[in-house]
Amino acid sequence: MKLVLWDIDHTLIATRGLGRELFGECFEHVTGVRMEQQAAVDGMTEPVIFRETARLHGITSDRAMFEAFARCSSERHRLRAGDLREHGHALPGAAAALGWLASLDDFVQTVVTGNIRAVAETKLAVFGLDTYIRFPYGGYGEDHDDRAELVRTAIARTADALGNPVNTTDVLLIGDTPADVAAARSAGVAVLGVATGRSTRDDLAKAGATETVPDLQHLDVLRAMLA
Repeated sequence: MKLVLWDIDHTLIATRGLGRELFGECFEHVTGVRMEQQAAVDGMTEPVIFRETARLHGITSDRAMFEAFARCSSERHRLRAGDLREHGHALPGAAAALGWLASLDDFVQTVVTGNIRAVAETKLAVFGLDTYIRFPYGGYGEDHDDRAELVRTAIARTADALGNPVNTTDVLLIGDTPADVAAARSAGVAVLGVATGRSTRDDLAKAGATETVPDLQHLDVLRAMLA
């Protein structure tokens, strides 16, 4: 069995600013302070983004504050699914890549994402990409601050659910940031860097990606990596 771990934002979908807007709404809801600036988000997990954004506003946050933020974010994404559908989009080749992998025997797909699980599910459902993903097997922002631990979590959950060990040599992570690459390398798995976010193919290659592609329409590279 082979396991494919997908990043979500800028790998499978783009929200085109709506994600930041909803983050700001929930940040203000929880802290009572209007968000004037947001911490770096690329490759970061949601607890880290929330904590660092709070710090930028002179606020010392705790886990209870993050959990309140997470509940708000889950609700706002669900209520504004229509806006997400209108303003965002699935990235080129995403549906085809997911569908092709789903057609193969002995392949499992889940996500490793800094998003909390409920938000991850909403984002992919909005664009019809959720049917390919086994969400219970994934690694999510609420699980750990460290993205490499999310990779290990997803591997462990998949193995437990299927009742079989998952060898790291049979795992491929697909993501768009150097942080995705670093997490995969730390966990000992191969990584396909997709240059559909802010990082170029050169950035991803320098970070140590096993292979890189400009977008998910290049299925030939993915096929070769999984052969």
